[in-house]
Amino acid sequence: MKQNQTTSLALFCKVVDNYGDIGICWRLARQLEQEHGIAVTLWVDDLLSFQRICPQVELDCLTQQIAGVTVRHWRDQDGVFAANQIADIVIEFFACDIPPGYIAAMAECTPRPVWLNLEGLTAEQWVEGCHTLSSPHPRLPLTKYFFFPGFTNKTGGLLLESSLQQQRQAFLSDPAAATQFLGQLGLTQAEMDSLKLSLFCYPQAPVSELFAVWQRSATPITCLVPEGVAVDAVQEFLGISGQIAKAGMVASRGALSVRVLPFVPQPDYDKLLWACDLNFVRGEDSFVRAQWAGKPFIWHIYPQDENLHHVKLKAFLQRYAADFDSVIQLSLGWNGALNGSAEETIDWVALWGALSADMPKISSATEVWRRHLLENGDLSSNLLKFADTVS
Repeated sequence: MKQNQTTSLALFCKVVDNYGDIGICWRLARQLEQEHGIAVTLWVDDLLSFQRICPQVELDCLTQQIAGVTVRHWRDQDGVFAANQIADIVIEFFACDIPPGYIAAMAECTPRPVWLNLEGLTAEQWVEGCHTLSSPHPRLPLTKYFFFPGFTNKTGGLLLESSLQQQRQAFLSDPAAATQFLGQLGLTQAEMDSLKLSLFCYPQAPVSELFAVWQRSATPITCLVPEGVAVDAVQEFLGISGQIAKAGMVASRGALSVRVLPFVPQPDYDKLLWACDLNFVRGEDSFVRAQWAGKPFIWHIYPQDENLHHVKLKAFLQRYAADFDSVIQLSLGWNGALNGSAEETIDWVALWGALSADMPKISSATEVWRRHLLENGDLSSNLLKFADTVS
Protein backbone atom coordinates (compact mmCIF):
# COMPACT_ATOMS: atom_id res chain seq x y z
CA MET A 1 0.00 0.00 0.00
CA LYS A 2 1.43 3.38 -0.97
CA GLN A 3 0.62 6.07 1.55
CA ASN A 4 -0.80 9.12 -0.23
CA GLN A 5 -3.66 11.58 -0.05
CA THR A 6 -6.25 8.86 -0.72
CA THR A 7 -5.08 6.40 1.91
CA SER A 8 -7.64 6.10 4.70
CA LEU A 9 -7.11 4.97 8.28
CA ALA A 10 -9.54 4.13 11.09
CA LEU A 11 -8.27 4.38 14.67
CA PHE A 12 -10.44 2.88 17.42
CA CYS A 13 -9.98 4.15 20.98
CA LYS A 14 -11.71 3.09 24.18
CA VAL A 15 -10.89 5.43 27.03
CA VAL A 16 -9.71 3.52 30.10
CA ASP A 17 -7.09 5.85 31.56
CA ASN A 18 -9.05 9.13 31.36
CA TYR A 19 -6.56 11.14 29.32
CA GLY A 20 -3.77 8.72 28.42
CA ASP A 21 -5.63 6.63 25.85
CA ILE A 22 -7.30 9.46 24.01
CA GLY A 23 -4.18 11.60 24.37
CA ILE A 24 -2.09 9.04 22.50
CA CYS A 25 -4.73 8.39 19.85
CA TRP A 26 -5.39 12.08 19.26
CA ARG A 27 -1.69 12.80 18.79
CA LEU A 28 -1.34 9.87 16.41
CA ALA A 29 -4.43 10.82 14.42
CA ARG A 30 -3.31 14.43 13.95
CA GLN A 31 0.21 13.47 12.96
CA LEU A 32 -0.97 10.91 10.42
CA GLU A 33 -3.25 13.50 8.83
CA GLN A 34 -0.97 16.54 9.02
CA GLU A 35 2.41 14.99 8.24
CA HIS A 36 1.51 12.00 6.08
CA GLY A 37 -1.68 13.10 4.32
CA ILE A 38 -3.71 10.16 5.63
CA ALA A 39 -7.51 10.50 5.81
CA VAL A 40 -8.04 9.57 9.47
CA THR A 41 -11.24 8.64 11.24
CA LEU A 42 -10.88 8.50 15.02
CA TRP A 43 -13.53 6.40 16.76
CA VAL A 44 -13.70 7.26 20.47
CA ASP A 45 -16.19 6.18 23.13
CA ASP A 46 -15.66 9.01 25.65
CA LEU A 47 -16.01 12.50 24.21
CA LEU A 48 -15.97 14.19 27.62
CA SER A 49 -12.44 13.03 28.42
CA PHE A 50 -11.46 13.96 24.87
CA GLN A 51 -12.84 17.47 25.34
CA ARG A 52 -10.60 18.09 28.38
CA ILE A 53 -7.50 17.94 26.17
CA CYS A 54 -9.17 19.20 22.97
CA PRO A 55 -11.71 21.96 23.71
CA GLN A 56 -13.04 21.91 20.11
CA VAL A 57 -14.79 18.57 20.74
CA GLU A 58 -18.59 18.89 20.73
CA LEU A 59 -20.16 16.38 23.10
CA ASP A 60 -23.43 15.94 21.22
CA CYS A 61 -21.97 15.31 17.75
CA LEU A 62 -21.86 11.79 16.37
CA THR A 63 -19.45 12.88 13.62
CA GLN A 64 -17.30 16.01 13.57
CA GLN A 65 -14.19 17.35 11.87
CA ILE A 66 -11.38 18.57 14.11
CA ALA A 67 -7.94 19.57 12.84
CA GLY A 68 -8.53 17.64 9.63
CA VAL A 69 -9.48 14.45 11.47
CA THR A 70 -12.96 12.89 11.31
CA VAL A 71 -14.03 12.16 14.89
CA ARG A 72 -16.84 9.66 15.39
CA HIS A 73 -18.54 8.90 18.68
CA TRP A 74 -18.18 5.14 19.17
CA ARG A 75 -21.31 4.20 21.09
CA ASP A 76 -21.92 0.47 20.58
CA GLN A 77 -20.58 -2.76 19.10
CA ASP A 78 -23.60 -3.63 16.99
CA GLY A 79 -23.09 -1.58 13.87
CA VAL A 80 -23.33 -3.02 10.37
CA PHE A 81 -20.78 -1.82 7.84
CA ALA A 82 -20.34 -2.12 4.09
CA ALA A 83 -16.99 -2.85 2.49
CA ASN A 84 -16.81 0.66 1.03
CA GLN A 85 -16.92 2.10 4.58
CA ILE A 86 -13.74 0.30 5.65
CA ALA A 87 -10.40 2.11 5.89
CA ASP A 88 -7.20 0.98 4.16
CA ILE A 89 -5.48 0.74 7.56
CA VAL A 90 -7.39 -0.24 10.70
CA ILE A 91 -5.84 0.31 14.13
CA GLU A 92 -7.29 -0.88 17.40
CA PHE A 93 -5.59 0.78 20.32
CA PHE A 94 -4.57 -1.56 23.10
CA ALA A 95 -6.79 -4.50 22.05
CA CYS A 96 -10.00 -2.50 22.33
CA ASP A 97 -12.22 -5.02 20.42
CA ILE A 98 -13.49 -3.11 17.40
CA PRO A 99 -17.08 -3.82 16.28
CA PRO A 100 -17.63 -7.33 14.88
CA GLY A 101 -19.56 -5.80 11.98
CA TYR A 102 -16.54 -3.72 11.05
CA ILE A 103 -14.31 -6.81 11.13
CA ALA A 104 -16.77 -8.76 8.97
CA ALA A 105 -16.78 -5.96 6.40
CA MET A 106 -12.96 -5.89 6.45
CA ALA A 107 -13.00 -9.50 5.23
CA GLU A 108 -15.13 -8.46 2.24
CA CYS A 109 -12.66 -5.83 1.04
CA THR A 110 -10.35 -6.24 -1.94
CA PRO A 111 -7.58 -5.67 -1.14
CA ARG A 112 -8.10 -6.31 2.55
CA PRO A 113 -7.05 -3.59 4.97
CA VAL A 114 -3.90 -3.70 7.05
CA TRP A 115 -5.09 -4.50 10.59
CA LEU A 116 -2.89 -3.43 13.49
CA ASN A 117 -3.21 -3.73 17.24
CA LEU A 118 -1.25 -0.77 18.62
CA GLU A 119 -0.12 -2.03 22.00
CA GLY A 120 0.65 -0.19 25.22
CA LEU A 121 4.15 1.08 25.89
CA THR A 122 6.55 -1.01 27.95
CA ALA A 123 10.31 -1.25 28.32
CA GLU A 124 10.22 -4.99 28.95
CA GLN A 125 12.62 -7.02 26.80
CA TRP A 126 10.00 -9.43 25.47
CA VAL A 127 8.29 -6.80 23.31
CA GLU A 128 11.21 -6.85 20.88
CA GLY A 129 10.34 -10.44 20.01
CA CYS A 130 6.60 -9.73 19.70
CA HIS A 131 6.77 -6.49 17.74
CA THR A 132 5.08 -6.92 14.30
CA LEU A 133 4.06 -10.54 15.01
CA SER A 134 1.05 -11.71 13.01
CA SER A 135 -2.18 -13.26 14.33
CA PRO A 136 -4.51 -14.86 11.74
CA HIS A 137 -8.22 -14.50 12.43
CA PRO A 138 -9.71 -17.88 13.50
CA ARG A 139 -12.55 -17.73 10.94
CA LEU A 140 -12.06 -14.88 8.48
CA PRO A 141 -9.33 -14.34 5.87
CA LEU A 142 -7.75 -11.56 7.91
CA THR A 143 -4.45 -11.14 9.72
CA LYS A 144 -3.83 -8.78 12.61
CA TYR A 145 -0.33 -7.53 13.42
CA PHE A 146 0.88 -6.43 16.83
CA PHE A 147 2.73 -3.14 16.80
CA PHE A 148 4.62 -2.13 19.95
CA PRO A 149 5.90 1.34 20.77
CA GLY A 150 9.15 1.20 22.66
CA PHE A 151 12.56 2.50 23.55
CA THR A 152 14.81 0.59 21.11
CA ASN A 153 15.19 0.23 17.35
CA LYS A 154 13.61 -3.22 17.61
CA THR A 155 10.26 -1.62 18.47
CA GLY A 156 8.05 1.01 16.83
CA GLY A 157 9.59 3.94 18.73
CA LEU A 158 7.57 6.73 20.34
CA LEU A 159 5.09 9.29 19.06
CA LEU A 160 6.97 12.39 17.94
CA GLU A 161 5.77 15.18 15.67
CA SER A 162 8.35 16.35 13.16
CA SER A 163 8.35 19.92 14.50
CA LEU A 164 8.36 19.19 18.24
CA GLN A 165 12.08 19.32 18.86
CA GLN A 166 12.45 22.63 16.99
CA GLN A 167 9.54 24.07 18.99
CA ARG A 168 11.12 22.88 22.21
CA GLN A 169 14.49 24.39 21.38
CA ALA A 170 12.94 27.73 20.44
CA PHE A 171 11.01 27.79 23.74
CA LEU A 172 14.00 26.87 25.89
CA SER A 173 16.31 29.37 24.18
CA ASP A 174 13.91 32.28 24.78
CA PRO A 175 13.51 33.11 28.49
CA ALA A 176 10.63 35.44 27.66
CA ALA A 177 8.65 32.52 26.21
CA ALA A 178 8.52 30.70 29.55
CA THR A 179 7.78 33.91 31.43
CA GLN A 180 4.87 34.71 29.13
CA PHE A 181 3.49 31.18 29.23
CA LEU A 182 3.69 30.84 33.02
CA GLY A 183 2.29 34.32 33.43
CA GLN A 184 -0.78 33.30 31.44
CA LEU A 185 -1.27 30.49 33.98
CA GLY A 186 -1.22 33.04 36.80
CA LEU A 187 2.26 32.45 38.25
CA THR A 188 3.88 35.33 40.10
CA GLN A 189 7.49 36.28 39.49
CA ALA A 190 8.47 34.64 42.80
CA GLU A 191 6.84 31.38 41.68
CA MET A 192 8.62 31.57 38.34
CA ASP A 193 11.94 32.02 40.14
CA SER A 194 11.36 29.02 42.43
CA LEU A 195 11.94 25.33 41.76
CA LYS A 196 8.96 24.51 39.56
CA LEU A 197 7.31 21.08 39.63
CA SER A 198 4.37 19.91 37.52
CA LEU A 199 2.25 17.22 39.16
CA PHE A 200 0.09 14.78 37.18
CA CYS A 201 -0.61 11.51 38.98
CA TYR A 202 -3.25 8.93 39.89
CA PRO A 203 -5.27 9.31 43.11
CA GLN A 204 -3.23 6.80 45.12
CA ALA A 205 0.05 8.72 44.79
CA PRO A 206 1.53 9.76 48.17
CA VAL A 207 1.20 13.46 47.38
CA SER A 208 0.63 14.65 50.96
CA GLU A 209 3.88 13.02 52.03
CA LEU A 210 5.88 14.98 49.47
CA PHE A 211 3.95 18.18 50.19
CA ALA A 212 5.09 17.83 53.80
CA VAL A 213 8.72 17.44 52.71
CA TRP A 214 8.58 20.32 50.24
CA GLN A 215 7.22 22.67 52.89
CA ARG A 216 10.50 22.22 54.77
CA SER A 217 12.69 22.76 51.72
CA ALA A 218 15.66 25.10 51.97
CA THR A 219 14.65 26.63 48.63
CA PRO A 220 11.20 27.80 47.46
CA ILE A 221 9.14 25.24 45.52
CA THR A 222 6.08 25.81 43.36
CA CYS A 223 3.94 22.79 42.53
CA LEU A 224 1.59 23.15 39.55
CA VAL A 225 -1.38 20.75 39.63
CA PRO A 226 -4.16 20.44 37.03
CA GLU A 227 -7.76 20.56 38.25
CA GLY A 228 -9.01 17.17 39.44
CA VAL A 229 -5.55 15.73 40.14
CA ALA A 230 -4.44 14.70 43.66
CA VAL A 231 -7.79 16.02 44.87
CA ASP A 232 -7.57 15.11 48.55
CA ALA A 233 -4.00 16.32 49.07
CA VAL A 234 -4.59 19.55 47.16
CA GLN A 235 -7.83 20.33 49.02
CA GLU A 236 -6.14 19.72 52.35
CA PHE A 237 -3.19 21.92 51.42
CA LEU A 238 -5.46 24.70 50.17
CA GLY A 239 -7.57 24.42 53.33
CA ILE A 240 -10.79 23.77 51.41
CA SER A 241 -11.61 20.19 52.41
CA GLY A 242 -14.97 19.20 50.95
CA GLN A 243 -14.78 21.86 48.25
CA ILE A 244 -13.61 21.56 44.65
CA ALA A 245 -10.16 22.96 43.91
CA LYS A 246 -10.60 25.33 40.96
CA ALA A 247 -8.03 26.61 38.49
CA GLY A 248 -6.39 29.76 39.85
CA MET A 249 -6.49 28.69 43.48
CA VAL A 250 -3.12 28.93 45.22
CA ALA A 251 -1.80 28.56 48.76
CA SER A 252 1.62 28.66 50.41
CA ARG A 253 2.95 26.89 53.47
CA GLY A 254 6.58 27.11 54.42
CA ALA A 255 8.69 26.86 51.28
CA LEU A 256 5.89 25.33 49.18
CA SER A 257 3.30 27.00 47.01
CA VAL A 258 0.64 24.85 45.34
CA ARG A 259 -1.17 26.37 42.37
CA VAL A 260 -4.12 24.73 40.61
CA LEU A 261 -4.04 24.94 36.82
CA PRO A 262 -6.76 24.40 34.24
CA PHE A 263 -6.46 21.42 31.95
CA VAL A 264 -4.63 22.77 28.93
CA PRO A 265 -4.60 21.67 25.28
CA GLN A 266 -1.83 19.25 24.38
CA PRO A 267 0.56 21.84 22.86
CA ASP A 268 0.39 23.90 26.06
CA TYR A 269 1.06 20.83 28.18
CA ASP A 270 4.35 20.40 26.31
CA LYS A 271 5.21 23.99 27.20
CA LEU A 272 4.42 23.29 30.85
CA LEU A 273 6.83 20.35 30.83
CA TRP A 274 9.51 22.47 29.17
CA ALA A 275 9.02 25.30 31.68
CA CYS A 276 9.29 23.13 34.81
CA ASP A 277 12.44 21.83 36.49
CA LEU A 278 10.92 18.45 37.42
CA ASN A 279 7.78 16.79 36.07
CA PHE A 280 5.64 14.17 37.76
CA VAL A 281 3.75 12.38 34.98
CA ARG A 282 1.43 9.43 34.71
CA GLY A 283 0.15 6.73 32.36
CA GLU A 284 1.60 6.74 28.87
CA ASP A 285 0.90 10.00 27.07
CA SER A 286 2.37 12.48 29.56
CA PHE A 287 5.12 9.94 30.28
CA VAL A 288 6.25 10.06 26.64
CA ARG A 289 5.96 13.84 26.45
CA ALA A 290 8.14 14.18 29.54
CA GLN A 291 10.87 12.23 27.80
CA TRP A 292 10.73 14.46 24.74
CA ALA A 293 10.84 17.48 27.08
CA GLY A 294 14.31 16.41 28.20
CA LYS A 295 13.63 17.44 31.81
CA PRO A 296 13.94 15.18 34.89
CA PHE A 297 10.69 13.36 35.61
CA ILE A 298 9.07 10.82 37.92
CA TRP A 299 6.58 8.39 36.41
CA HIS A 300 3.36 7.22 38.07
CA ILE A 301 2.45 4.09 36.13
CA TYR A 302 -1.15 3.01 35.55
CA PRO A 303 -1.97 0.46 38.30
CA GLN A 304 -2.70 -3.14 37.32
CA ASP A 305 -3.95 -6.19 39.20
CA GLU A 306 -1.37 -8.21 41.15
CA ASN A 307 1.04 -5.27 40.84
CA LEU A 308 2.00 -6.20 37.28
CA HIS A 309 2.70 -2.53 36.68
CA HIS A 310 5.65 -2.74 39.06
CA VAL A 311 7.38 -5.08 36.62
CA LYS A 312 6.92 -2.54 33.83
CA LEU A 313 8.09 0.28 36.06
CA LYS A 314 11.28 -1.51 37.06
CA ALA A 315 12.00 -2.47 33.44
CA PHE A 316 11.84 1.18 32.44
CA LEU A 317 13.91 2.40 35.38
CA GLN A 318 16.66 -0.06 34.49
CA ARG A 319 16.87 1.49 31.03
CA TYR A 320 16.39 5.13 31.95
CA ALA A 321 17.89 5.54 35.43
CA ALA A 322 20.30 2.66 35.98
CA ASP A 323 23.00 5.14 37.10
CA PHE A 324 20.72 7.07 39.47
CA ASP A 325 19.57 5.17 42.52
CA SER A 326 17.86 8.34 43.73
CA VAL A 327 15.48 8.27 40.74
CA ILE A 328 14.86 4.56 41.15
CA GLN A 329 14.15 4.72 44.87
CA LEU A 330 11.84 7.74 44.74
CA SER A 331 10.03 6.28 41.72
CA LEU A 332 9.50 2.98 43.51
CA GLY A 333 8.23 4.76 46.61
CA TRP A 334 5.92 6.98 44.53
CA ASN A 335 4.42 3.83 42.98
CA GLY A 336 4.18 1.77 46.18
CA ALA A 337 6.88 -0.59 44.92
CA LEU A 338 9.68 -0.24 47.49
CA ASN A 339 10.37 -3.81 48.54
CA GLY A 340 9.67 -4.46 52.19
CA SER A 341 8.50 -0.92 52.91
CA ALA A 342 5.02 0.01 53.96
CA GLU A 343 4.04 3.43 52.66
CA GLU A 344 3.97 4.91 56.15
CA THR A 345 7.58 3.84 56.85
CA ILE A 346 9.14 5.40 53.75
CA ASP A 347 11.67 8.14 54.55
CA TRP A 348 10.45 10.75 52.08
CA VAL A 349 12.88 13.34 53.41
CA ALA A 350 15.82 11.09 52.50
CA LEU A 351 14.36 10.12 49.11
CA TRP A 352 13.71 13.72 48.13
CA GLY A 353 17.08 14.86 49.46
CA ALA A 354 18.92 12.27 47.37
CA LEU A 355 16.99 13.20 44.23
CA SER A 356 17.55 16.92 44.80
CA ALA A 357 21.29 16.39 45.18
CA ASP A 358 21.42 14.45 41.92
CA MET A 359 19.26 16.85 39.90
CA PRO A 360 22.08 18.46 37.86
CA LYS A 361 23.40 15.05 36.80
CA ILE A 362 19.89 13.74 36.17
CA SER A 363 19.19 16.73 33.92
CA SER A 364 22.24 15.94 31.80
CA ALA A 365 21.41 12.22 31.63
CA THR A 366 17.80 12.93 30.65
CA GLU A 367 19.01 14.97 27.69
CA VAL A 368 21.23 12.06 26.61
CA TRP A 369 18.20 9.75 26.92
CA ARG A 370 16.14 12.09 24.72
CA ARG A 371 18.79 11.98 21.99
CA HIS A 372 18.91 8.19 22.23
CA LEU A 373 15.16 7.98 21.66
CA LEU A 374 15.41 10.20 18.59
CA GLU A 375 17.62 7.59 16.94
CA ASN A 376 14.69 5.13 16.87
CA GLY A 377 12.56 7.26 14.56
CA ASP A 378 8.96 8.21 15.27
CA LEU A 379 6.06 5.84 15.82
CA SER A 380 3.72 7.06 13.08
CA SER A 381 6.38 6.91 10.35
CA ASN A 382 7.53 3.48 11.51
CA LEU A 383 3.92 2.28 11.59
CA LEU A 384 3.23 3.41 8.02
CA LYS A 385 6.43 1.84 6.74
CA PHE A 386 5.38 -1.46 8.28
CA ALA A 387 1.89 -1.16 6.82
CA ASP A 388 3.50 -0.81 3.36
CA THR A 389 5.46 -4.01 3.84
CA VAL A 390 2.42 -6.16 4.72
CA SER A 391 -0.18 -4.65 2.37
